[in-house]
This record gives sequence, structure tokens and C-alpha cells, in this order.
Amino acid sequence: MDTHQLYIKSSSAEPIYRQIAEQIRRLVAAGQVVPGELLPSVREVAALHAINPMTVSRAYNQLESEGILQRLRGKGMAVATQPLGNGSLEYRLQALNPLLEDVVRQCSELDIPAEVVLEQLNALLKGANNE
Repeated sequence: MDTHQLYIKSSSAEPIYRQIAEQIRRLVAAGQVVPGELLPSVREVAALHAINPMTVSRAYNQLESEGILQRLRGKGMAVATQPLGNGSLEYRLQALNPLLEDVVRQCSELDIPAEVVLEQLNALLKGANNE
């Protein structure tokens, strides 16, 4: 996994360790990071994104306790050889669900109709698929 695959938004209300954990969950679920693949060290991620190493460590520890990552002595953290869900569509949708719930909450707060949001989402998805 490349450290540049992580996108940290410091202005987000979501804690940075959760941002890291959620992104790694999605990368594993989508098969973009494969079982056995080593993750960048805590220090590498912290240095690249100018964040506290304890924040990265917290995210890695959380994913290890969930069985998504495993600690390899002398090598660091790697994707578990049998990650939960094995990349099934159901598992990938579960990984996406917290983000969708956040979008639903924000749409309600901003009083934006679902049809408008779905239209915007479709446009974004089409744009992402054309890249």
C-alpha cells in the first residue's frame, strides 16, 4: 500500500484515526490492498500527512483488533491473510455505509431533496468512472 492512497482531511469532524481506519477498510474490501501486503509504517504515514504517530498507531491497532490487519514481527502491519468479508459486495457496502449515513444526515440538515443528491452522486460516479 502506498501512503499516498490515504487522504486525510484535518478539517473534518471525523477524527483522523477513524479516517485512516475507514479508508484502509475500504481499500481492503475493494481488493486494492491484498492479504499479506505490508502497510506503510506508522512513522511513514505520520510524516507524510504531518500527523501524530499515535494517531496512525491507534487506527492500525483498531484494524488489528477487528481482524483486518495483523502484526508481523520485525516487518510491521500487513493485511490479514483472511480479512473479514473477503471483498464481497455486501462487505464493501458495509464499509461504505458510514459515509452514506453521514451524507443522509447532512442532506437532512441542509434540506436538500434526495432526488437532487442522487443526481449529483450519479454525476460524480460517472466522472470517477471516466478517469
